[in-house]
Amino acid sequence: MDEKSSSNSHHRLLIVLLMVLLFGVIMIQYVCPSRSECQMLHQLGSWFEGGSATGSRSSGNEIQDGLQQDPYIAEDGALVRFVPRFNFTIADLNRGVDFNIKGDDVIVFLHIQKTGGTTFGRHLVRNIQLERPCECHAGQKKCTCYRPGKKETWLFSRFSTGWSCGLHADWTELTSCVPSRMDSQEAPENLPSRNYYYITILRDPVSRYLSEWRHVQRGATWRSSKHVCDGRSPTLFELPSCYSGDDWSGCSLQEFMDCPYNLANNRQTRMLADLSLVGCYNVSTMSEDERWAVLLESAKRNLRGMAFFGLTEYQRKTQYLFERTFNLEFIAPFTQLNGTRASSVEVPSETQYRILQLNRWDVELYEYARDLFLQRFQVARQQERRQARARRQQERRRLRGRLTTKQGRQLKPTATPRQPVSLSVVTEEQLRGKAGGDTVESEVLLPDWWDLDENGTMEDYTDNVEQW
Repeated sequence: MDEKSSSNSHHRLLIVLLMVLLFGVIMIQYVCPSRSECQMLHQLGSWFEGGSATGSRSSGNEIQDGLQQDPYIAEDGALVRFVPRFNFTIADLNRGVDFNIKGDDVIVFLHIQKTGGTTFGRHLVRNIQLERPCECHAGQKKCTCYRPGKKETWLFSRFSTGWSCGLHADWTELTSCVPSRMDSQEAPENLPSRNYYYITILRDPVSRYLSEWRHVQRGATWRSSKHVCDGRSPTLFELPSCYSGDDWSGCSLQEFMDCPYNLANNRQTRMLADLSLVGCYNVSTMSEDERWAVLLESAKRNLRGMAFFGLTEYQRKTQYLFERTFNLEFIAPFTQLNGTRASSVEVPSETQYRILQLNRWDVELYEYARDLFLQRFQVARQQERRQARARRQQERRRLRGRLTTKQGRQLKPTATPRQPVSLSVVTEEQLRGKAGGDTVESEVLLPDWWDLDENGTMEDYTDNVEQW
């Protein structure tokens, strides 16, 4: 009897421990939503889920797929629940623009190195459903992207206008160069000034940095970049070179990190900031930390004001937000490519830490951008659901009006007392008159969902708790 009692006690204790462990795994997602901040805890959580909760996870996916058919859920490894860190205004989150491809509006793509910009640039010229598609020919580096009925371009990018403002021109260069360049090539006739909608793509700073190192290691230099700021390019004293030969091919990661003039460090922040605020490339005007703090705030401000930006790590969401912003649709869906050259590089933890330190301003900018991006996605999805719900309700009111009209026509001529009839539920096809063309007979009990305001449905739940 004692042995049986002891065995039962052990079983109960084991069950309690398992329940506590499961509860702890769930709480990790809420208490510490960022993998970068709690990497060890998330690794433990994913290990536990992979080893003992496979069945429950697959069941949850079936429910999600069956009820929602949402292609954006976990397609890019995002967290189950997104917890915002920054407070943005309504204007920051609602980025729909009145882009008129037939008018005088221009999309300007700011292409930051090693962010997946080449792939996205090809999407812009080859993968958008247009009344007048871009003309791209084999062997030619540029496509012709004219507006319908005009010989004017609506896209300023590497694959449409070339590097007209310099190789990988930054925000400072583009904003001062694009208007004059466009006017010199396509002078508007009795038209107001063009509307320029700037867009860009950002990437995780560590992955981008490693990708640039591998690119430079293979011989890339970007030496023809102008870096024009306040009307001039930097002197060799202001911007020394990291190598003495024709290129820096074969350089080790350590050599790449050791060069204090390497523009790969915090490249995304510098590319998106107004460099004239800090004296361009003259670093003697203020301390390094003060300089980068000003650049970071400028980059955040410019990023918020851009018509659109996407993230390399969120391809489908990037596609979705671009389509919603510009009211344009892509022909083929974006694909999430995880097998990049940067991902194949095995970097020790101390080296990763060094890269994070070298790119700490980019790290802060990316966290800010990711938060803004995911909040914009959430708001756009909620708006889409509300619009779909409003259309359904409008259609139901229309059908109800048709039903009332048909009933009135049938009951009006008869003066005999109404006979009791059995109440029945009709389908939408019958309400639309598709069931043999017969009118709806006598009184009809409308379906339970007819006047339902849809409170408490799965869609309303996901409006408040977005499933990523």
